[in-house]
Amino acid sequence: MESKIMEIAKAVRPLDGKAMEKAKKRQAELAKPPGSLGKLEEISIQLAGITGKVINEMKRSRLIVLAADNGVVAEGVAATPQSVTLAQTINLTRGITGASALAKYFGDEVVVADVGVNASFHCPEVLDRKIMLGTRNLAREPAMTREQAAKAVYTGIELALDARRDGVDIVGVGEMGIGNTTTSAAVLSVLLGLPAEETTGRGSGLDDEAFAKKKRVIDSAIALHKPDRNDVLDVLSKVGGLDMAAMAGVYLGAAYCSMPVVADGLISVAAALCAVRLCPNVRGYIIPSHASYEKGYSAAAKELGLEPYLKLDMRLGEGSGCPIAFRIVEAACAVMSGMATFAEAEINDDYLADIRGNEDKRF
Repeated sequence: MESKIMEIAKAVRPLDGKAMEKAKKRQAELAKPPGSLGKLEEISIQLAGITGKVINEMKRSRLIVLAADNGVVAEGVAATPQSVTLAQTINLTRGITGASALAKYFGDEVVVADVGVNASFHCPEVLDRKIMLGTRNLAREPAMTREQAAKAVYTGIELALDARRDGVDIVGVGEMGIGNTTTSAAVLSVLLGLPAEETTGRGSGLDDEAFAKKKRVIDSAIALHKPDRNDVLDVLSKVGGLDMAAMAGVYLGAAYCSMPVVADGLISVAAALCAVRLCPNVRGYIIPSHASYEKGYSAAAKELGLEPYLKLDMRLGEGSGCPIAFRIVEAACAVMSGMATFAEAEINDDYLADIRGNEDKRF
């Protein structure tokens, strides 16, 4: 399994520089002041690099949600009972959670995959990709084996490949798993070389005592297991989660398919960092959605060089930022394909000569 992951990682191409130059040229020709569409211009150029096409359409968008439980909840690091993971995993398929309600409203597809929910259940709408009944308690022992972590990553890759085969144009990455703000903070602490104090938030609303314990649990688990920060699978297996590992695989698989992939909040961006550490070229395929209210998000986003497009003080998870970000990407496509050039609009653009020469100074 690990060798298959490495094969996929090696096959991910860097963004298409020639297509990006053509996209920049078209943006300069559109009937508008240079740079006046800001981030929409940047996204359209990034999309050209991803797909190799200057004009793109995002007709089908899919939110992929990975569900799994985390044994570390036994340490009292989560304010929400573990039973909520199962309930919300099913509710995601019914369109009644935050993320799935947004997706349903906008017409986005939602695929929910169980990679480690701590329960045996029957719900035909949830893909059964269960690797184990939740991870073990990382405060006491490694969360999972290296083989289980690799299997989770490859499961995510397969879900991205399935999306491409289904004709999906863009995917978003979400999760459902009580306790995963602890695992994501632990992974970020290792990968970024930071103490838990700088990567850990209150999750769904811990009181001061539980919050302090959460940080102690993370720091002590890292000291106990000594994960190798240069080995992503080692980090994931020792202090990570099945959901996060599978999410990292979605990023890898999407990049392998030359498909844009939207990151959600804390857990999603932690998984993105794992994917980029496995394959640096993945970075160019990631489109951030919102700036999570969770503390570790900004550290991970800074490391990745990602600047979120939305600031809504969201911290729900589930992939809730993705349906909103899909609309921004669609807007970038709309202006690139629908706007007239100066020539088409019959406007002489000679007056822009000085503006173009001072474009970097316009702010």
